[in-house]
Amino acid sequence: MAARELRAVISRLRRTLQEKGQGASGLTPSQTAVLSRLITDGPASASALAAAERVRPQSMAATLAVLEEHGLVVRRPDPEDGRRQLVGLSETGLAWIADSRRAREEWLARAFQEGFTEAERTTVLTALALMDRLNRR
Repeated sequence: MAARELRAVISRLRRTLQEKGQGASGLTPSQTAVLSRLITDGPASASALAAAERVRPQSMAATLAVLEEHGLVVRRPDPEDGRRQLVGLSETGLAWIADSRRAREEWLARAFQEGFTEAERTTVLTALALMDRLNRR
């Protein structure tokens, strides 16, 4: 029962944070996942992104087309294989990610400060340390 409740709470919080970070961008969770992967892992081929996100190459092509249309990603020749292209974040994409992170952190900080007493905040921080320990197992 505790495991189910914990999973549900974490899932709801994750969805809320995604919503706060997406703002009015109109991007889907799949599109934001690709942007997050590019900021974490760096430029990649469309086929590598499709494999990493566990989607068909055609689906990734559609996702990348929208991201390109928004100016969030750019394609460049692969320096190791000129026949292949790598997808990377544009300056606009980097700014979008920074803004998204800032929006999520600001919402979370405000909600944490306004929605909890000092004692509750201490309890949450203690629980987070335990969750971190669980994550390292």
